[in-house]
Amino acid sequence: MTHTTTRFPDGFLWGASTAAHQIEGNNVNSDWWRKEHDPAAGIAEPSLDACDSYHRWEQDMDLLAELGFTDYRFSIEWARVEPVRGMFSYAEIAHYRRMVEGALARGLRPMVTLHHFTVPQWFEDLGGWTADGAVDLFVRYVDRCAPVIADGVRHVCTINEPNMIAVMAGAAKAGDKGFPPAGLPTPDEETTLAVIAAHQAAVKTIRAQHPDVEVGWTIANQVYQALPGAEQVTADYRHPREDVFIEAARGDDWIGVQSYTRTKIAPEGPVPAPDDVERTLTQWEYYPTAVGHALRHTAEVIGDDTPLIVTENGIATADDSRRVDYYTGALGAVAAAIEDGLNVQGYLAWSALDNYEWGSFKPTFGLIAVDPTTFERTAKPSAVWLGSLGRDRALPRTES
Repeated sequence: MTHTTTRFPDGFLWGASTAAHQIEGNNVNSDWWRKEHDPAAGIAEPSLDACDSYHRWEQDMDLLAELGFTDYRFSIEWARVEPVRGMFSYAEIAHYRRMVEGALARGLRPMVTLHHFTVPQWFEDLGGWTADGAVDLFVRYVDRCAPVIADGVRHVCTINEPNMIAVMAGAAKAGDKGFPPAGLPTPDEETTLAVIAAHQAAVKTIRAQHPDVEVGWTIANQVYQALPGAEQVTADYRHPREDVFIEAARGDDWIGVQSYTRTKIAPEGPVPAPDDVERTLTQWEYYPTAVGHALRHTAEVIGDDTPLIVTENGIATADDSRRVDYYTGALGAVAAAIEDGLNVQGYLAWSALDNYEWGSFKPTFGLIAVDPTTFERTAKPSAVWLGSLGRDRALPRTES
């Protein structure tokens, strides 16, 4: 076994990602806040203060910069900017602009996500993405966010994981309260068309206002692997859950690749991982090289013209040594993809902080631990190690 290194391409993004609702705390006007406090929803615990990053974002950025990271992906909370339909908060827009300026002052390049799963309660009450005029309402919100990304922001993500939005909508329409043992529910086609339309309209709006901004969106890649005889079944299964969203990004400035594990497909459909495999705190199979497969598949679908950025990749574990091992395997796969000619322009880990993972604080993905009472931040050894790679400008690669 030999150990080699791959040098970062010029301008390579090296950072960590977060989402507003998962770290800010007290997003009382979002649809998720209402869901968290509805006994019928069966949510294990509410977000409440989360990581209190709404007030402590400077501490978060200080730590990331000190660790050696050069990029930070964070999101704007629509429910804060437009808590009531048509009523926009100038204070909240100024708050997110201060975050951009704070990142730049610390040497962190901000990647701004405009929508990361949550919507205002009033938008949900209208019917969400499939309501009449939903696309126009989203574009109006995007337009109002113009001051946030006016200067110093190079990368903007319109919508995070639109395929998962469509999957969740499909599950809700089918009355499913949980996911199947393997694979994903069937996406809602109407929602799929709506979020694609919203993305493409938002891209036009952003480009008209900020021609220097590079805009794209991020896709959740499940790394569907066909077992013998299941090649066509796998392609048919994957297309509505993933490929249609990758195809919709053709012509964008970049596409975000997000992966954590894999899903095997047999002729009869998805196959659960064996009982004896190592699993993470989310019960996903421990499979560090997933991101390499995700990059290669995305490049195959979208073509060579669209740059790839790993915008999320990580592991939920209480054993930080396993996190280092996971990242080592993942980065080796990224390095191999770069050496094979893929246009990979960045790697952002999920997540900067141990945060609220959509119903529970127990799945700890963070590079930085957060005390739930004092909110003290403590960088884990994995954060120190991963940040140092950014300073060294090299990706590790292990070859057998």
